[in-house]
Amino acid sequence: MTKSDQALKEKLQTKQKEPTVYKVVLLNDDYTTMDFVMNVLESIFEKSPSEAYQIMMHVHVHGRGIAGAYPWELAETKVEQTTSLARESGYPLKAVVEE
Repeated sequence: MTKSDQALKEKLQTKQKEPTVYKVVLLNDDYTTMDFVMNVLESIFEKSPSEAYQIMMHVHVHGRGIAGAYPWELAETKVEQTTSLARESGYPLKAVVEE
């Protein structure tokens, strides 16, 4: 193998880049119940009851909390599912995507 063949081979080998991960953040409000937030965390974000409780309490105390971290499309889908379920249930719960 010549030097030029080796250089070409190195250029052709592409490094797998990890996809950018985006955080889905739940925002606290004065109307959404703690039980509903836990239900969202368990059903949409697939958290265990103890994880859901810890995240829900963090949101309650600090005003916001990370529900999960996902690639962009999945993060957007989780936000849409959360918003849709909240509106159907009559709650103003808000979720946002942050890098």
